[in-house]
Amino acid sequence: MSSWFLIDAFTERPFAGNPANIVILDGPADRTWMQAIAAELHQPTSAFVWRRPDAWSIRWFTPSSELPLCGHATLAAAHALGHDEIVFRHGHGTLTARRRETRIWLDFPAVPVTEGEAPNDVLDALGLPAAGGFARNDTEYVVMLDTPAQVEAVRPDIPRILRLPVSRVIVTAPGGADADFTSRVFVPAHGLDEDHVTGSAHAVLGPFWAARLGRARLEAVQASARRGRLALAVEDDRVQVGGHAVTVGQGELLPSP
Repeated sequence: MSSWFLIDAFTERPFAGNPANIVILDGPADRTWMQAIAAELHQPTSAFVWRRPDAWSIRWFTPSSELPLCGHATLAAAHALGHDEIVFRHGHGTLTARRRETRIWLDFPAVPVTEGEAPNDVLDALGLPAAGGFARNDTEYVVMLDTPAQVEAVRPDIPRILRLPVSRVIVTAPGGADADFTSRVFVPAHGLDEDHVTGSAHAVLGPFWAARLGRARLEAVQASARRGRLALAVEDDRVQVGGHAVTVGQGELLPSP
């Protein structure tokens, strides 16, 4: 039998933040079975974890595909396991989670972006006449607007976003409800038109806003329909992303893989 948890991440109250299924296994499972479970349970992400001698292995699945990385489901997994410090090993390296006071903190490498002019196809996909700033790397676009209200007003054309040569489009602006900046994140390439709260995107947004605001400690709001809050600490080439989590349900999966 496999232990199962439904956990809302980056929130202090249930039915907000970003939900994730966490499945604790006795050992590695067949990929087809994990993908089928993720489709059956149908949350934005399902994380599967199992103990190794020196760490925990973790894999992440949306209902339709495997993800290379998922911050909110890793935070949820750390919450389910309950340890003060956990090293997760995945296909691209390691991700460490540490519990400090009431938050769990994930340690990401900072992800750089290059600033430039916003391409017209990006603005058209977001329904925007112009942008206050634009940056990109090989996998994501960051579109800066002037106010949180403008971020919340964005109505993306998802088929157009799917045609862009990146897997993630982030819209962001300074300020917000008790926050230094606000964002929304669109990832239809992974089967999620809009992600509720995205830990890994803040490995991009943390350095991006730290440079503009002149400080390394930041509070962020992701303004999806469910909304979520993140704390950030930018330290050289690392970004610490902190958040709360709430367990909504738990049980067992039958049969075991």
